[in-house]
Amino acid sequence: MNRAGHRDPLEPCNFATEIVDAGRGRALLHVLADGTMQDVGYDWLAARSTRLAHGLIAQGLAPGDRVLVIMQRSPDWFAVIFACMKAGLVAMPGTTLLTAEDIAYRVQAAGARAAIVSPGLADRLPPGLSDLSDLDALARAPAQSLPQSRAGDEALVYFTSGTTSKPKMVPRDHAYAFAHAITARHWMGLSPGDLHWTLTDTGWAKAAWGMLFAPLLAGAVVVVHEPAGPFDPAAHLAMIAKLGVTTFCAPPTVYRLFAQCAIPPMPRLRRALGSGEPLNPEAMRAWLAATGVQIADGYGQTEAVCLIGNGPDAPIRPGSMGRPLPGFDIAIIDEAGVRLAPGEIGHIGVRLTELWPPGLFAGYATPDGPDRRAFRHGWYFTGDTGRMDAEGYLWFVGRADDLVISAGYRISPFEVESALLEHPAVAESAAVGVPDATRGQILRAHIVPVDGVRADAALAAEIQAFCKARTAPYMYPREIVWSRALPKTVSGKIRRAALRD
Repeated sequence: MNRAGHRDPLEPCNFATEIVDAGRGRALLHVLADGTMQDVGYDWLAARSTRLAHGLIAQGLAPGDRVLVIMQRSPDWFAVIFACMKAGLVAMPGTTLLTAEDIAYRVQAAGARAAIVSPGLADRLPPGLSDLSDLDALARAPAQSLPQSRAGDEALVYFTSGTTSKPKMVPRDHAYAFAHAITARHWMGLSPGDLHWTLTDTGWAKAAWGMLFAPLLAGAVVVVHEPAGPFDPAAHLAMIAKLGVTTFCAPPTVYRLFAQCAIPPMPRLRRALGSGEPLNPEAMRAWLAATGVQIADGYGQTEAVCLIGNGPDAPIRPGSMGRPLPGFDIAIIDEAGVRLAPGEIGHIGVRLTELWPPGLFAGYATPDGPDRRAFRHGWYFTGDTGRMDAEGYLWFVGRADDLVISAGYRISPFEVESALLEHPAVAESAAVGVPDATRGQILRAHIVPVDGVRADAALAAEIQAFCKARTAPYMYPREIVWSRALPKTVSGKIRRAALRD
């Protein structure tokens, strides 16, 4: 590994053998659905993943083969991912929310040869795909010769949950796992002995951030909480306090739900993190008032590690994503890759240096080779827009294709949605641009009202006036549509294209 923390693509590299097999002591705290708790050591993870790796090879799978993995949160999910890494196979994590159609698309796009799924999910698998879900049978296979992987070898494949198109395939190499040292140190602020809990589905890349790689690199113990029915915010709050969680990460949606509960004392909690979607200032204020701990927002993608964040030693500016993390040159740029002045809205770009930015992917995988259209003018265009203030703090504006231009004004749907969410009658909102003969576009807000609220013209006018008072006057939604629910992708992102249509 060179001085900048990069791994040479040809260098031997495998997180499962270098970190898991070499680990000592407790790795996981397994909280079962009934509340029972079990410690899981590195020795168990190492032995279980090695036996499963032998079993996978005994099934005829070869290095580079892709294996679909759809499993609930459990220690065996960790063991399966690490087994694939040891066997030179490419794990394709997927959420348990995927339908048979979703799975068929991913299997065909990736050319997956086998699948490992939780009980009850096998009937969603397409015909002809080898189902290797009997882990105990796999673990009884005779010992096989395990291959040596290199830093540039493919280790994982994720599918981005596109809001306007089919999900794109994002390959991640073995070096990616180690690049999450940046995530662990400079955003999450993890230390040996921390008890860390990230609320996420095992199918999202966020699980790689907050469960698989960053905490184990930092020597923290990971909470693995098995689902027990629908999400219960009060029960989760009680569990954070009971376990003595020291570092916690969740999407803003969860923090908003927590704000509606009686939050118990959490004396051991020292760091709270928000990610997965932009963090609204109102969610931060509610959590701080209840716990005394500020939420540190962070920004990254399936295609990268954490790129921007409110670090553990930096002042937090509510509503800001933070500043670029060490190892990255990040700026607000125009279409030609020219850096823009503070305050101007443009593309969030990662400058491509001689040493490739750590943890950044090299292009979307397609049958015709890597799709590298996001790399141009010496930058990686993230697909998101934002602005930077004079002190280098970055502020999210929206997806590049979601920006609304009305009568020459550039409007961030996210800023409008943040203002709308502060109104007590608004449970959820999404703002989109729709055609207008005079202004080119106007802003329309789709609002899910709080239960028991009478959604009528009077309330719409009240919300419009409320929004005008909290944003620039041109940013208020000129149309309001009441909705029972907002259309979302399987990862929970709002499908604005469906709302525009």
